[in-house]
Amino acid sequence: MKRFLKVQYLIIPVLILAGLFFLKNRTEIELTPADKATPVLIDSVQNQEINYKYGFPIDDFLLEDYKVKRNQTLSVILDQYKVSSKRIYEIQEKAKKVFNVRKIKAGRKYAMLFTKDSLKTAEYFIYENTSKEYIVFDLRDTVQVYKGQKEITKVRKQVKGKIESSLWNAMVDANADPLLSMKLSDIYAWTIDFFGIGKGDEFHVIYDEEMIDGESIHQIDVIAANFVHHNSDNYAIAFKDGEKVGYFDEEGRSLQKAFLKAPLHYSRISSAFSNNRYHPVLKRFRPHHGVDYAAPTGTPVMSIGDGIVVKKGNQKNGGGRYLKIKHNSVYSTTYMHFSRFGKNVGVGSHVKQGQIIGYVGASGLATGPHLDFRVHKNGMAINPLKMQSPPVAPVSEQNIEAYNKIKNQLLVELGYQVRLAKEEVISDSSMQIMN
Repeated sequence: MKRFLKVQYLIIPVLILAGLFFLKNRTEIELTPADKATPVLIDSVQNQEINYKYGFPIDDFLLEDYKVKRNQTLSVILDQYKVSSKRIYEIQEKAKKVFNVRKIKAGRKYAMLFTKDSLKTAEYFIYENTSKEYIVFDLRDTVQVYKGQKEITKVRKQVKGKIESSLWNAMVDANADPLLSMKLSDIYAWTIDFFGIGKGDEFHVIYDEEMIDGESIHQIDVIAANFVHHNSDNYAIAFKDGEKVGYFDEEGRSLQKAFLKAPLHYSRISSAFSNNRYHPVLKRFRPHHGVDYAAPTGTPVMSIGDGIVVKKGNQKNGGGRYLKIKHNSVYSTTYMHFSRFGKNVGVGSHVKQGQIIGYVGASGLATGPHLDFRVHKNGMAINPLKMQSPPVAPVSEQNIEAYNKIKNQLLVELGYQVRLAKEEVISDSSMQIMN
């Protein structure tokens, strides 16, 4: 019995050790696949970026770019790429509800997409209707015609400059789109007379420019600006108060007024308001209760405010082709010497501020093309250059907090704090000199 117990005591430890060994190996076997997983080969093609143009994976085609030549029609263009007359007819019929193929213009860009095989078959004709829109003509058996929109990206830019001769030239010198000068003249039309800007005036503009394929399409949105005129800051901050985007100053006041400062863009004052001016045609002195703006024939003339046309005529021995607009019970304006009137402008017509009502000319008694612009207040002639215009409503109370947040950030970008610091230094220096 004792011998049996001794054997039993020997067997039990052996069994325990065997069990532990088995479990250890089992664990290793079960863990091995996870620890030493076989690498999976990934097709590198999946990670390659696919290039798209006009909505097509462009690397799948042979792309060729062209420009429409003079007198080229759709049929002439497609015929040179061996598109059959029957197919061209089908395409023209299909296009009727989408695009008038007769409006294909010389100078416009177009692209052809061909197969990459030895046949080089034309599969798509893509005509760039505008800088943003294109028309796709599917030349395959399943003829289709549809419109597409190019991808537009907005790029935030800044430009600074000082005027030496003109705002236009200053923009060119600053490598900015000259269109920006027109934008600024519109924004500040109520607060700055751009006929009076000159050497030494400065500008700093933050704006978004629309780009397609890395090229500007000359669509600009001014976000904020400062125009320093006669050493005075004129800030403009774009803000959407309600449904419409407007421009406001650092106090939240609208830059827009009831009337524009001038009825036309870019010119010079050839004759000022006077009670005793020598008339160049009549050769005698007489009152000239208006301002003459010299400008090329055909320059658009705008109404300085909303109103109703109350007079339209042609004074051959006086103001030539002219219009008179009543704006309210107090103000009326008169525009003379038009070469022609604006479209659909007649007595009784309602006109909007900035609407083109006519074009500069030399009709009537005139030595050259110009606009004679007159303003009457309560029936009395006043100097247009000294007219005070009431402002439009400021930023609303419910939006003023949001406006201030945007404004403060943009003012810093425009160097507002820097300018204040400079003014303080100048002020301190002046005080020291006085003391």
